[in-house]
Amino acid sequence: MADDPAATLFFLEKDLRMHTSRRKLTKVLHFMATSGAGERFLPRSEAGAIPFSSGEVPEILSRFSVMPDSVEAAEMARTLHVCEAPAAEGEKKWCATSLESMVDFATSSLGTSHVRAVSTVVGKEGTPSQEYTLTGVKRAGTDQLVVCHAEPYAYAVFACHLTRATRAYTLSMVGEDGTAVEAVAVCHADTCGWNPRHIVFQVLNVKPGTVPVCHLVPQDHVVWTRSLTFASYLYV
Repeated sequence: MADDPAATLFFLEKDLRMHTSRRKLTKVLHFMATSGAGERFLPRSEAGAIPFSSGEVPEILSRFSVMPDSVEAAEMARTLHVCEAPAAEGEKKWCATSLESMVDFATSSLGTSHVRAVSTVVGKEGTPSQEYTLTGVKRAGTDQLVVCHAEPYAYAVFACHLTRATRAYTLSMVGEDGTAVEAVAVCHADTCGWNPRHIVFQVLNVKPGTVPVCHLVPQDHVVWTRSLTFASYLYV
């Protein structure tokens, strides 16, 4: 577990409040995009005309000239399975196959057209795994978020879900080589129903339902929030 790069993405929300000039929050991180994720959205009209179900995998692979026994084919089949899996109790989910579809789900789920999308932005491509120091924190949304995860597919597909009892932050960070990063973090206030064996509890040495736990959002994921009428800074 110590060698798992995903483990470095987790931290406690109180770590943000403990960040001062005397105690810098530093973590070794490697920012990278999701492997195999589609590079561009299709227009909604085009995406809607293409089969998108596990029962039509052969036709989908043929359309995009993907070999059936390839890694890409397996990843696409897994994405379809993720999209077809039923929502968890109390969860609202949707797989967006176009930008228009993603915006519609975000606005309808959050109950307003006044929304804001935030993603992790890294100042330089191809940055190595290195230590980053937190220099500033800003609240990025209310207690309801729509989080859209980039999925491996022949074109851009995002698995989106509405989260409750969550808070989003943007973290200003600087790497050892001077690379500036505006990282998005999501903090979960209610983890009572989470699997006690989830890696986050092992890494942070806490139990479900005890304290808010947070994780950084990969570069190509998108977090949608209701627009705030003012900037809420914790630290500058």
